[in-house]
Amino acid sequence: MKRSYIVIPVLAVSLGILFLSCKSTPATEEPPPPAPVETPAEPPAPVETPAPVETPVSLDALNEAIARAEAARQRAADFDSQAYFPSDWETAESQFAAAKNLPATTASEVQQAEAACNEVAGVYDGLFNKAVPLYAQAREDEIIAERNDLISTGVTADYPQPLADADVITLKALDQYEAQDYYAAKETAAEALEIYQGLNTAAQAYLTRGEILDRSFDFYDPANFDKADEVGLSAVDAYEAGDLSTAKEIAEEALLRYNLVLNTGRASYAADQGASAGAERQIALNAKANVAVREMFNNANDLYNKAAGSMEAEKFEDAAAMFYDSEVLFSDAAKAAEEKRRIAEAAILAAEAKMEASDEAARQAEIIIEGDLQ
Repeated sequence: MKRSYIVIPVLAVSLGILFLSCKSTPATEEPPPPAPVETPAEPPAPVETPAPVETPVSLDALNEAIARAEAARQRAADFDSQAYFPSDWETAESQFAAAKNLPATTASEVQQAEAACNEVAGVYDGLFNKAVPLYAQAREDEIIAERNDLISTGVTADYPQPLADADVITLKALDQYEAQDYYAAKETAAEALEIYQGLNTAAQAYLTRGEILDRSFDFYDPANFDKADEVGLSAVDAYEAGDLSTAKEIAEEALLRYNLVLNTGRASYAADQGASAGAERQIALNAKANVAVREMFNNANDLYNKAAGSMEAEKFEDAAAMFYDSEVLFSDAAKAAEEKRRIAEAAILAAEAKMEASDEAARQAEIIIEGDLQ
């Protein structure tokens, strides 16, 4: 304990001495700080202006306008506007192409393009409205013409029901047109026209078959004739089943085969007529008709040569008719030549008899004269 008390005063004295010695020593001056080195100021960084944020432009309205114009264009084309009004159609086409190529990057540009497309749609609608009545009249004319052709065959007098059925469909098309249901009317009119055409083809096949039988032309091509009959029955079956397109196609095949038979028959018949005319011509030549009745023979021969020319041109009906007529003329010429020869021979005989009578009279006269002299 005592030792610690002694240490404390000692420490205190020591600290005092140290303090005094530090106070009495002059303070050393520190060197002035170095002058700051001025560095050149860096140029200020450019201030970047943020790019303006573009508000996206909606093209929905423009696309709808283009779609309206496309639809209007299709309607006009479906009713042959381009055929009825070619100049107006070309103008509309150019206008539509220009409208679709207009810029459409801003709202204002989109509005202008939309307005242009709507205007074109109106132009196409105008063409459609003008074309519809013309189109309808053209289809009506076609139907009436086909119907009249069918009636003119005379077949409908014996088979009236198919014509009546077709007329019902035609009237339906008319009702649809008057109700302004133009597309439905168009389809129904096309159906009616197809029926009339099919019936007309069937009627022609029926008449051609009748001509073949009346002229016995089936003899010249029996295979095609039998096949045509078979095909014709199939056409009837298809028609009764309501398959009008198939019935029309099959009827056309039947008519084609009947026409082949008919043409073969006409060619063969014309050839037969030519052979007959040639034989009659030779008879006339043997009778010296070319001398005795030259004009008659030449008329027949001219017609015969024309018939031969028609035969080469495959105008068999004309050739057959002219061969037949020339045959008659050759026969008449031969008969006329024979008659002329008979008359000439009779005249010669008469002359000879007359000469003989004259000779006898002269002889008798001579006898009398001689008797008188005696």
